[in-house]
This record gives sequence, C-alpha cells and structure tokens, in this order.
Amino acid sequence: MCVCVCVCNVITWLCGKPWTLRLEAWCWSWLAVMPNIRSVMATTSSFFFTLLLLLLTVSDLFVQSRGLNFGINYGQKANNLPSPSRVAVLIKSLNVSRIKLYDADPNVLSAFSNSDVEFIIGLENEKLQSMTDPSKAQSWVQQNVQPYISQTRITCITVGNEVFNYNDTQLTENLLPAMQSVYNALVNLGLAQQVTVTTAHSFNILANSFPPSSGAFRQDLIQYIQPLLSFHAQIKSPFLINAYPFFAYKDNPNQISLKYVLFQPNQGATDPNTNLLYDNMLYAQIDAVYAAIKALEHTDIEVRISETGWPSKGDPDEVGATPQNAEIYNSNLLKRIEQKQGTPANPSVPIDIFVFALFNENLKIGPVSERNYGLYYPDGTPVYNIGLQGYLPVPEMVMESKSNALSINFLIYIFTCLLFTWELSRP
Repeated sequence: MCVCVCVCNVITWLCGKPWTLRLEAWCWSWLAVMPNIRSVMATTSSFFFTLLLLLLTVSDLFVQSRGLNFGINYGQKANNLPSPSRVAVLIKSLNVSRIKLYDADPNVLSAFSNSDVEFIIGLENEKLQSMTDPSKAQSWVQQNVQPYISQTRITCITVGNEVFNYNDTQLTENLLPAMQSVYNALVNLGLAQQVTVTTAHSFNILANSFPPSSGAFRQDLIQYIQPLLSFHAQIKSPFLINAYPFFAYKDNPNQISLKYVLFQPNQGATDPNTNLLYDNMLYAQIDAVYAAIKALEHTDIEVRISETGWPSKGDPDEVGATPQNAEIYNSNLLKRIEQKQGTPANPSVPIDIFVFALFNENLKIGPVSERNYGLYYPDGTPVYNIGLQGYLPVPEMVMESKSNALSINFLIYIFTCLLFTWELSRP
C-alpha cells in the first residue's frame, strides 16, 4: 500500500488532486482482495484518509500564501523575453497577485490558468475605432475574454492607453464609445460583474498638479473627461493614471528634491490650501488627480496608479536614471504599499499601484530609459535588489506553476507515506 500511496502522491505532485482521487479509488479496490490487511484498513482508513486530505490541504495553503498587495506591468515589446509559462513560474515565486497586460495575449492567459493571479488585459489604441461598433466589441470579448475567464482571473479591461497624449482627435473621440461598447458586451455576455472597464491616462492630462488641492485637468480635455467620469461613476470603475515622479525630477533636478521623489526622509511640501504635508511626490500626484476629478463634481471615483517606476539607465540628459535610484524608489514604494498607506487627502484609501515593469524591453522606442524600467533582465536576473526573491526556470525545467511549491509538497507527501506505513505496522 505504501507504494500505492507514493504513486498517488507523486501523481498529485505532478498533475493535481483529481488524479489522486482516481488512484485512491484504485488502491482501495486492490486492498479489498487482501484479507490480511483488510481488518487493519477498516480501523485506520477513516483516520488516515482524513489526515491525508488534511495534509494535502495544509500543504496547498502553506505554499499559496497571500500574494503581495501590488500589481506589476508585464510588457512584451522585446525579442528576448522568456516564454509565458516560465514567467508564470517567476510570478508565482515572487508571490505577486496582480498583472497588467497591454493586450490580451492568449499564450499569457493560458499560461496563468488556475494561478489565482488577477489580470488587467488591454485593448490597443489602434482597435478603438472598430470597438465603437457594438458587434465588433462583443466579438472581441467573446474571443479574448470568454474562453479564458473560467480558468484565468480577468478582472478588468483597459480600453486604450494614454489616448489623450496623442493629440489625435478621432482617437480621442472614439475612446468613450469604445469603452461603452466593450462594457455593454460584457453585460450581454453576463460578465459585467466579474470584469470592469476603464482606460489608463498619462499624468500629462493635468494642467496643474501643485498644490495637490488645486489639481485640474487640461481645459482642452474637459469636454472628453467630463462624460468619461460620468461613465466611471455609472459602472463603478476606477480612474487609472500613469504617474512617474522621475519625469518631474529629470526635467527640473535643481528645484525638485531627489529625496522627495524617492520616498526618503525630507522636509516635504505643504499644501497651503489644506495644510496637508506631503513627504513624497507620488502621493501629491495622486491627490492632484482626486482634486481634478472633484473639480468636475465627482467624489465617487477611485484613483489607481496603473504605472509607476524608475529607470535603471538613461540618456546623458536623463538625470537620475541609475540602478541605485531605481532600487531606492521601488523598494520604498513597496514598503509603503505593504503598510497599506493612504495619501494625505485620502488616508483611509490604501494606495493601489501597478509597478512598471517586470522586464526590460529592448524594442521600446524613445530614450534609453524607455528600455530600462524592468525589475528583471530577460534572463531572470534582477536588475537591482528590492527584496523580491524570484525564480525564472530554464526552459527544460518548466513544469506548469510548480516552482518552489514542489519541494514543500514533496516533503509533505513523503511524511504522509511514512505515517501510513507506520499505521499499518501497528499490532
């Protein structure tokens, strides 16, 4: 019987518990023809299999500890990135619980099936015009959400990214209708309770950001943002903003304190209208967005940071783009996320942040910094140390989503086998 239990446990280790149940039934059938042990099994079966199931459950709970309360952007503008199945192992080893994509890559969604990782998927800017057609929007949802949502936790769709940054009137005018069509498609397909709809904005949509209480949107965008906010309020979806204190520091390093933008101890900046003290720029940026939204008569919309980060390398004129500053920014940011801090104007609302980005992406256009925001190089080596212990397996070692859990489960199963052998050997 010990051999049967060993086989059962190894199959569980490799394939999951459904196979365990089948093998368990087979083992009991085999034992039925062994009269010498049958009486022993009659007295120990209830105890043992209760204990066995308890151990299996405890082992799963042990290795699937609560995920870190931050998200990460998984961009793929590179030609040297690891496969999605390897990335799934890396993410599990990091214990990251949320991922934001810029598309709806089926390979990624499949690789993360049954992983409990929440996904924001993206609908690219070039598709916005076609998404204004309700039938095409529904077709997109049917092809990119429906086939995966039973196995992969898709919770949000971003329709477009930084649309207002392109000064493209047609793209701008298509944004809200596309968002409405996608949302209506979710409603029609019975998915609107599971998946919400939003879009991500550049911080440049603000005309004024300091003091935070005077935050205001650009006047030329208000005609588009006002109905957009009404839509957010109607469907209760968050307002996403890409905020990078690095940009402000790079453009004005003589006037802006590096410690202020890196969450290091500093004298801070006081909002003269509210007397609130800000000890870092990111929190001031978040509250400036809240103030801009409030100025348009909305207090019922949550602001979340869809991107923030710091480059580890940049062009000569990109002041501050160093691995040391990137390490300080991201490690201090993660500490504040872990503490569930709120901003001075919204202290009871923990900051909700997606860090940019998982990998350096060598095909991104623009300055050198654009290709150097990653926490990891494509080979899985950390660009700098922020305390995350990640593991990217070599291709030959990838075994769907097992990573560090394997060794822990294996020890549990060996112990179970030994316990069962001892139980059978008792007089």
